[in-house]
Amino acid sequence: MNPKFFDVKKEKQDAIINAALMVFAENGYRKASTDVMVKEAGISKGLLFHYFISKQGVYEFIYDYSVKYMMLELMQTVRKDERDFFSIQRMIELAKTRVMKNYPYMQQFLSSVKYENHPDALKVIRESDKVIDDTYASIYKKADMSRFRGPVDQQKIISMISWMSDGYIKDKFREGTPDLDEMNAEFAQYLSMLRDHFYGNPITEKSWTASVMR
Repeated sequence: MNPKFFDVKKEKQDAIINAALMVFAENGYRKASTDVMVKEAGISKGLLFHYFISKQGVYEFIYDYSVKYMMLELMQTVRKDERDFFSIQRMIELAKTRVMKNYPYMQQFLSSVKYENHPDALKVIRESDKVIDDTYASIYKKADMSRFRGPVDQQKIISMISWMSDGYIKDKFREGTPDLDEMNAEFAQYLSMLRDHFYGNPITEKSWTASVMR
């Protein structure tokens, strides 16, 4: 990547980043069109390649940028002293919401990476594919699973909620430009239902929200 990209005004940087995120998230690497990217970003194709050399160069930058940005938001949002599994999950969802306020398609892009099969994309992903997984693992490691009613497989619970979250976000964006705060609040209701089912000791939404946001 040409470091002069960072000399561009932040608004233009973000326009290019958001355009690339959207195109890769919606189409995958193979079908992603740089023509669509430059049209969405309002720049020339020559300028895009001046900064990133190639389509793979764009993908590499976007992937690295997204991983670092999401990791930073997770570390700032998820409290280190929290032990309740579902409170931790709500903080993770809050981190996603905060990220989407600046980069609406970043979460969908990161989710799409799990299903990528193009060799050019895989070459990029393999170089740092465990970084964000390790970040999530370190967060979930703190969770007190003894609060669950009966034995549970933590990884299956995490996978189930991840599938729910990914699908929910996709559905909301298909409907148009969502209100992210409303979206976060609605998904919190689904987490609350799961919490009540798995813990067997319901608490009020007000008191739970207060504990998460304190």
